[in-house]
Amino acid sequence: MLEALIRKLERFVPLSQDDKRMLERAAAKVQQVGAREDFICEGESSNDLHLVLSGFACRYKILRDGQRQIMAYLLPGDFCDLHVAVLGGMDHSVSTLTPCTIVSIPRYAMMDIARKNPAINRALWWSTLADEGTLREWVVNLGRRPADKRMAHLLCELLVRLETIGLATDGRYELPLKQSELADTLGLSVVHVNRILQQLRRNGLITLKRKVLSIHDVERLKDFAEFSPNYLHIEQKETEAFDSPRNIMRRYEAPPLDDLRVY
Repeated sequence: MLEALIRKLERFVPLSQDDKRMLERAAAKVQQVGAREDFICEGESSNDLHLVLSGFACRYKILRDGQRQIMAYLLPGDFCDLHVAVLGGMDHSVSTLTPCTIVSIPRYAMMDIARKNPAINRALWWSTLADEGTLREWVVNLGRRPADKRMAHLLCELLVRLETIGLATDGRYELPLKQSELADTLGLSVVHVNRILQQLRRNGLITLKRKVLSIHDVERLKDFAEFSPNYLHIEQKETEAFDSPRNIMRRYEAPPLDDLRVY
């Protein structure tokens, strides 16, 4: 059931069969959530952590004038609120963008797993740091890149992230987002988003048809966007890729889950 999470974590730390079974056993309840529904609201706290099994979700905040800023996309294998295990309450809301399957994991169970299992603890720590790196890149995207490169950069990021969990191949993936949602992500108007998508299409870079995005020349789009996947931290060193969790832990000491911080 947790294939996407396990596949994501194993990009960094090899997990044993016991590790995988431990994660699977922790899954308490699976729920189906409709598209564009809030399932975690700002200010709430919960005894459960929530993991996306399928679909697209997002983190967002609403300004006083009603404008929304989407701050992150949550894809299969992503935790929605891992940091609540430390901070105790949500400082933003989480909503689905498509119909989603969400699994709940008791907070005490995940903390117990992290304390007892160094490999999983290390992988969760890495996942949190990768989320921080992504947030920093989004700040740069919004603050410094022109609108067309901003859009191209986002499309490249989604390609790499979806490839990691097996949901994109040959530069092609499902992009089930409305133009208004892309606008809320990139700080643009819906009209501007439409113009940029048409520009990228005319330039022979992409085709978006029936909610499926095809990137015709991945390297050309990455070059145009000045995109480097380094901030996603998905590439392992070769020496670590085939090492044992015990030896990895001897080289690196991860803090316990209690010490994770997400900003």
